[in-house]
Amino acid sequence: MATAADEGQLISMLVKLINAKNTMEIGVYTGYSLLSTALALPSDGKVVALDINREYYELGLPMIEKAGVIHKIDFREGPALLFLDQLLQDENNKGTFDFVFVDADKNNYLNYHKRVIDLVKVGGLIGYDNTLWSGSVALPPDAPMLAIIRDLRGHVIEVNKYLAQDSRIEICQLTLSDGITLCRRIS
Repeated sequence: MATAADEGQLISMLVKLINAKNTMEIGVYTGYSLLSTALALPSDGKVVALDINREYYELGLPMIEKAGVIHKIDFREGPALLFLDQLLQDENNKGTFDFVFVDADKNNYLNYHKRVIDLVKVGGLIGYDNTLWSGSVALPPDAPMLAIIRDLRGHVIEVNKYLAQDSRIEICQLTLSDGITLCRRIS
């Protein structure tokens, strides 16, 4: 799923509201949320963009170049968990990100959270896309749904439950598009 237009607007506004300069995006796909973030950052702001597939980044690259924000993007191809683990090995990286947007493999959302929580500063934001997962998170387990929705539904429910109980964050789940959960780190 691509980021919806209303989500892109929200991301842009959030980045501006918190005066973000150092951000990260896990899962690039069409590059729309990446573009929204880069446009909202000040001229010296950066977004580290992680994706396992460079083709996804290149899909949105013409628009990123046309918008004149390529200098704000540090694209890294490869497994995001490996990159996050490498960042965490250096204590100086902890608490340095203002905003992280996660829209990658849903089966790793909880693994991403357990890492990015230490990389985001207190007062910073983490956004998780698709946390309503086509409404399946509120349906009974035997309800009819597409195979991909059924296959990943449990992972989305698991991360939603975890986020709701994580005392290090305040959360707000929005019903924009397929659901976006915002987490503000409070400790």
